Amino acid sequence: MTKLRVVVLGLSLSSSWGNGHATTFRALLRAFAARHHDVQFLERDVPWYASHRDLKDPDFCRLEFYSSLEDLKRYQDLIKEADAVLVGSYVPDGVEVGRYVQQTAQSVVAFYDIDTPVTLAKLERGDYEYLAPGLIPDYDVYFSFTGGPTLDLLMARYGSPAARALYCSVDPEAYPSLDEEKRWDLSYLGTYSPDRQPTLERLLIEPALKAPHLRFVVAGPQYPADIDWPENVERIDHIPPSDHPAFYARSRYTLNVTRADMIRAGYSPSVRLFEAAACGTPIISDVWDGIETLLEPDREIVLARRSDDVLTVLGTWPDNKRKDLGSRARHRILEEHTSAHRAASMERDLFEALQRRHQERPLALAVES
Repeated sequence: MTKLRVVVLGLSLSSSWGNGHATTFRALLRAFAARHHDVQFLERDVPWYASHRDLKDPDFCRLEFYSSLEDLKRYQDLIKEADAVLVGSYVPDGVEVGRYVQQTAQSVVAFYDIDTPVTLAKLERGDYEYLAPGLIPDYDVYFSFTGGPTLDLLMARYGSPAARALYCSVDPEAYPSLDEEKRWDLSYLGTYSPDRQPTLERLLIEPALKAPHLRFVVAGPQYPADIDWPENVERIDHIPPSDHPAFYARSRYTLNVTRADMIRAGYSPSVRLFEAAACGTPIISDVWDGIETLLEPDREIVLARRSDDVLTVLGTWPDNKRKDLGSRARHRILEEHTSAHRAASMERDLFEALQRRHQERPLALAVES
């Protein structure tokens, strides 16, 4: 297998604070490097991540920081000579970064959108925070966090030459199943988002109010100070990835909550879904199209629309049924949705993009002559 030299410009690899990108990139790139590829990660140096770094010296890639678009040009030769350059969503000055990479790189340039439904909603509003429509046709591959009909939309409406699903995943070595004493009946791990909050209210806060004898926890940063949490809901501001498995293991069940744009698009699993399942923690989730293609409802995951759906599970399911749900979900994730599976998929799509470029180059030279 040919070794690829890949440069990634992503939101963050060094800090998992307030974002799910870091753990996604860590799992994917570790597995990609294990396939004997060379990886360089370039991260914009910003104060809110600099003060919360939990991975400063990765052993699977080289990590370096740049302070501005002008400073990024120090890496011109690296970008120019790479076999593939991957630009991620929510990169600061992402449009300018993408344009610079497309003009500089001499091989494959790809976009990895870990926020596809949010990105498309932004494009519809004319909000080009990190991606503009004019850049999409010039990305050889559009790797999308979202599968299903969204891939056809990216190619038909926005001119992507190759939109490919690249779901989040989990590194099973980093997310083992642990035996811990249960502390909470239902947990939720996620950064505050206004469009997730109504679902969190319905599927965790309301059950907590109705069942004061049960124990709940919400972990994650940026929740407004004026939220009135019930007394039986514990709050934890931040849990580093290394402590996620223990957090899940102390939960009888954990809740998966999806952003509104992701629900509308469907086929948009969050990284937390894979991580919790890999830990063998039974998952109660909100409902969206495509979830059944990842985990089978009532066998590998519980789907809930109302607070009473949650309380029925918490209050009536025996332990053996709960444990079986978690075990089956763990088996499914390890069989189909690990970082190794995603790395193999990305490798295949990058090689196909390289092949298309080589096929097009002789034609381009003929036209020029």
